[in-house]
Amino acid sequence: MTNPVTLRPADQCCYDIVSLGEVMLRLDPGERRIRTARSFDAWEGGGEYNVSRGLSRVFGKHAAVITSLVDDPVGHLVGDLITAGGVDDQFITWVPSDGVGRTVRTGLNFTERGFGVRGAVGVSDRGHSAASQLRAEDIDVDRLFGQLGVRWLHTGGIYAALSQSSAQTAKAVMAAAHANGTVISYDLNYRPSLWKSIGGQEEARRVNRELARLVDVMIGNEEDFTACLGFEVEGNDENLSHLDVNSYATMIDKVIEKFPNISVVATTLRQVRTASRNDWSAIAWSKDTGLVRSVERPNLEILDRVGGGDSFAAGLVAGLMETGDLQKAVELGAAHGALAMTTPGDTSMVTRCEVESLAAGGSARVKR
Repeated sequence: MTNPVTLRPADQCCYDIVSLGEVMLRLDPGERRIRTARSFDAWEGGGEYNVSRGLSRVFGKHAAVITSLVDDPVGHLVGDLITAGGVDDQFITWVPSDGVGRTVRTGLNFTERGFGVRGAVGVSDRGHSAASQLRAEDIDVDRLFGQLGVRWLHTGGIYAALSQSSAQTAKAVMAAAHANGTVISYDLNYRPSLWKSIGGQEEARRVNRELARLVDVMIGNEEDFTACLGFEVEGNDENLSHLDVNSYATMIDKVIEKFPNISVVATTLRQVRTASRNDWSAIAWSKDTGLVRSVERPNLEILDRVGGGDSFAAGLVAGLMETGDLQKAVELGAAHGALAMTTPGDTSMVTRCEVESLAAGGSARVKR
C-alpha cells in the first residue's frame, strides 16, 4: 500500500516529530470545581505539544517542541514537565521575566473534568504569554529543518490564534518545514474565545485558509472545518457522529478541490451524551483509499475528555509513519484517543501495548 504522505528517511533526521505551539501549566481541581477548589494537580499541556508528547511517550518517537517560556520558576516548572514527557527542549525560547507578568508570562489553564450532566469547563489565563510573542527570527529553522532534519511538523489553529503575530510565525516555520521535505499536519482546533479580540471568525478563516496551503495532513471536527475554512457538512445538527458519513465525504471533496496540496483529511466523530459518556469514532480520507472509518465506540466512558483529539492525532501520525496504511492509522488514533480520555490531564498516560490491543479489538478485562 502506498503511503499517502512522503516522509523523509528516519536515518536522515534527528527528530521524528516537532510541534509548534504554546505549552501551558494546567491546574486541575480533580473531582472538585475551580471555584471551590483548595488544591490543584499541576500538569503541562497544549493542543500542539500534546501530539509530540504522545508520540514520544507512547510510540517511542524522537520529539521536540518549538515554544517560548518565561525564565522564572513557573516557566521552569513547565520546562521540567516537558523534558519529563520525553520531549526535547532545545528549541524553547526563554525570555526574561519582568517580575510581575505585566509584559510576558507563562500561560495557565484551569480545567474541570465534568461529570454526568455537568460539562467540562476550561478557563485559560494566557494573555501576553511568551508563546504568543514568539517570532520566526527567534527560531533557527535552518538548523532545525535543514541540518538536524525533521520528518513531521505538527501545529494548529490554537497557536495561530494566540496573537496577531503568531500566525505569521506559524507560516514561516511551516514554509521552512515544507522547503526541507517535512510532512506538515495541522489541527484546526477552532476556539472562538481566542479569535474574539483579533477579528473573530472572519479572521480565523483568512488565517487558516492561508496556512492550509502548506498543509499535508488536515485534522479537525465538523465545526472546525466550517468555522475555520468555510466548508459545511450538510444536515448539520448537534448529533454530529450520527450524520451520514457521506456528508463528510462531500465536505472533504470541497476541501481538496480548494486545497489540492492536502493528502490526508482526518476527523474525530463525537456525540456528547453526558460529560461522562460519549459516542466516539473517527474517519480519515486519502486519494488512494477514499474515506475510511474506525470502529465505533458508543457510550465510551470518559474521565477527562481534554486531549482526546490530540491523542487521536498522535496515533494517526504514528500509524502513517510506521505503516502508511490509513485504515490502520485511523484505528490506532481512535484507540489512543479513547484510552487517553480514561486518565486525567491533557497528555496520554497509556502504553503502546494498550493502544494496539484496543485497536485490535481488545477488552477492558483485568490483566494480572
